[in-house]
Amino acid sequence: MNRHPLVRAATLITLIASAAVLSACGSMAPAAMAPKIDNASLPEAVRVPAGQRQTMFTVGKGELTYECRAKKDMPSAMEWAFVGPVAGLTDAGGKAVGKYYAGPTWESMDGSKVTGKQVAVAPAMAGSIPLQLVKADPATGMGAMQGVSYIQRLNTKGGVAPAEACSSDKLGQRRVVAYQADYVFYAAN
Repeated sequence: MNRHPLVRAATLITLIASAAVLSACGSMAPAAMAPKIDNASLPEAVRVPAGQRQTMFTVGKGELTYECRAKKDMPSAMEWAFVGPVAGLTDAGGKAVGKYYAGPTWESMDGSKVTGKQVAVAPAMAGSIPLQLVKADPATGMGAMQGVSYIQRLNTKGGVAPAEACSSDKLGQRRVVAYQADYVFYAAN
């Protein structure tokens, strides 16, 4: 059926505009879910170096374990020493995407994982573990962790060592403390 040229043009423009809107919505939805970190607003110690781009944002919720031990350099004094973390990782929308555990190790649901070494820390709000910058080792497995070069721990809540005294009668006892933090992953440009 032949339509008037103006009707065909209007229909074509409507189809193109609809496709553009749908395409924009599809590509913007994931980006809108994952907050972009403004490194310039962070304490200098935990900013990623220039030449890095954010690749993933996760929220870690879990527990940190502490053990009552003799201080390393002062065996006559006692302290709650950090043993390790266990946390689930979700995306900004709350969907499970991986886990975090001792190493430190961040493991994606796709089986890829990355470990690293702490580069720096910066104070967080009172009662919360410090912010942290970690330099990543090369990832293992193919997937989301491939190419990760740095990981930031931001927006920490809780997780500090127990306030109760660590004394010789508690030697070897462990305490588990709840915490939450954002883990932001970067790769070189």
